[in-house]
Amino acid sequence: MTQHEVEVQRAYYASTAQRYDEMHVREGDEHYFALSFMLSMLDFLEIRSVLDVGAGTGRTVQHIRAHRPDIRVVGIEPVQALIDQGHAKGLSADELRVGDATALPYADGEFDLVCEFAVLHHVREPRRVVAEMLRVARRAVFISDTNRFGQGSAAVRAAKQLLSAVGLWKAADLVRTRGKGYTLSEGDGLAYSYSVFDDYRQVREGCRRIHLLNTVDGGVNPYRTAPHVALLGIK
Repeated sequence: MTQHEVEVQRAYYASTAQRYDEMHVREGDEHYFALSFMLSMLDFLEIRSVLDVGAGTGRTVQHIRAHRPDIRVVGIEPVQALIDQGHAKGLSADELRVGDATALPYADGEFDLVCEFAVLHHVREPRRVVAEMLRVARRAVFISDTNRFGQGSAAVRAAKQLLSAVGLWKAADLVRTRGKGYTLSEGDGLAYSYSVFDDYRQVREGCRRIHLLNTVDGGVNPYRTAPHVALLGIK
């Protein structure tokens, strides 16, 4: 990300921090669905510690703490205004702290599981974040994010899939965004076109098993039909 993009993105979250939960946290949404699935896997994977990357006001941290108080859970977030909101909700400085997803301040394998919810589509180079998640995770990584290939009408989805297959998606996206490579909206701030499948190969290289879950209704092929997808990589 350029410095300008970082400043725009952080200014957006700072200005909307007091309304963040109202704007972005909805009981039963795709990320709650994904989080519920992740919680169900904690015992199966023998997870005793979790790091949430891009934690916002601490939704994931609070949810895990409420359901599994026996597990150490930490959230990192670059925007201080969001952290302040999380602390006001009762999270401690140890549970929600400042951190950069592209340079996690933790040792290799320090957490059993490292997760992210709706963060990677706000990062220009998500591969850097995924690399750090894989480095810090000892047992598994969990990604819940958008899938551009499953968004839109059947014709739009087919066009995006075709453009990607012939290597023209980035060029098309630059045309779509008038050369910026990102969009700005009141509801989502600064966002990039992203698909969980963009990082599938990278996660596959770092994990021995991968499991996929459509978190919004889709067809038999999540890549082609699901607008939001969760990916569990098990080392």
